[in-house]
Amino acid sequence: MARLVFHVDVNSAYLSWEAARRVANGETDIRLIPAVIGGDREKRTGVVLAKSIPAKKFGIKTGEPIGMALRKCPDLFMAKPDFRLYEENSKKFMDICREYAPVVEKASIDECYLDMSGTHRIYPDPVALAHTIKERIRNEFGFTVNVGIGENKLLAKMASDFEKPDKVHTLYRHEIPAKMWPLPVRELFSVGSSTAEKLERAKIRTIGDLANTPLDRVQKIVGIKLGKQIHDYANGIDDSPVLSAPEEAKGYSISTTLEEDVVSAEQAHKVLLALTDSVTARMRADNVKAYCVAVSIRSNDFKTRSHQRKLMDPTDISNEVYLLSKQLFAELWDGRTPLRLIGVALTDLTREETSQMSLFPDEKKERSRKLDQAYDAINKKYGAATIQRGSNLQSDLRVGKKYQGQMEQKKKTEYGN
Repeated sequence: MARLVFHVDVNSAYLSWEAARRVANGETDIRLIPAVIGGDREKRTGVVLAKSIPAKKFGIKTGEPIGMALRKCPDLFMAKPDFRLYEENSKKFMDICREYAPVVEKASIDECYLDMSGTHRIYPDPVALAHTIKERIRNEFGFTVNVGIGENKLLAKMASDFEKPDKVHTLYRHEIPAKMWPLPVRELFSVGSSTAEKLERAKIRTIGDLANTPLDRVQKIVGIKLGKQIHDYANGIDDSPVLSAPEEAKGYSISTTLEEDVVSAEQAHKVLLALTDSVTARMRADNVKAYCVAVSIRSNDFKTRSHQRKLMDPTDISNEVYLLSKQLFAELWDGRTPLRLIGVALTDLTREETSQMSLFPDEKKERSRKLDQAYDAINKKYGAATIQRGSNLQSDLRVGKKYQGQMEQKKKTEYGN
């Protein structure tokens, strides 16, 4: 029996979800104006997380610095990210998908795969069903999705990336030569810019060129493992199953490309603080800890270096990770070379609930753990980035008082309490 897979992808998810909320409140639909999610207009910091189609016409790209986006479009509308809103909307559209599919795999917060194999007697017309799902999501929640239909995950994913927004596309095996092979090779799923450049230098410019190039030649260009994968993909081959639950994370990482070069340890420490706050919060939400902390840096000549350290006991405590990250950074950086990127990664994960027993409990660690719990609880209740840590974590008590004051002030000004 032939497989049948849908890929449902929210169109410019963060921006669409923010727009739907504003429209429901009688405000302007920011999908119709130059608008982005992310960053701080006054400080001109951060990056573009999502953009509207009118913003795209100004040349604004996802991932570029806010300062650069504002130079392209000074009147750009900006909204801060709200991850609580995103999680709510993610659950809503995936719940609709689960009403129709026996198996749904969450690929990310804004996309999922539906295994529709064997459902032809219930839903004899897959395209009609895809339109039903798409229109229910739009009518009930106010945002749009694309639905791709294919005989495996790769073809469904490629189909959903065809013309946007609010579309249904098919990419069956017999349609590959006409619909997929003419596309630029860099549009093939899993082909990054570096790989695309190598292929293009070898005169492999389209997906069709790649599909019809002997496998051994492709492997000589990009490597054995990647070469086999992209050659299979170019020929529409993908046997990966649709999984009802995502695979366990092997690690948690976060990095940021900086709008302005970091040239001092003080600047770097502020970046490290924000990064460790974010990545440890994600770990705590998933109830995991890490035995290994790594820091990576990229200088303005694009050379990347990294340094890691193993821990005796696993941790998910922000303060511990931050202080170790500062040490690793100090060992990595020469103190002079301007930096364009800083990253933090936590690996060697465990779900252990207990740590090594000690006759002398670490009171400072317990204070830090309680501070993290309060931090997570407040941000979960009132939205991401409701509170942000000060630049000095040396005194948990002092930081805790600052959080409390910030939260009380925010409640007074925004909630009237």
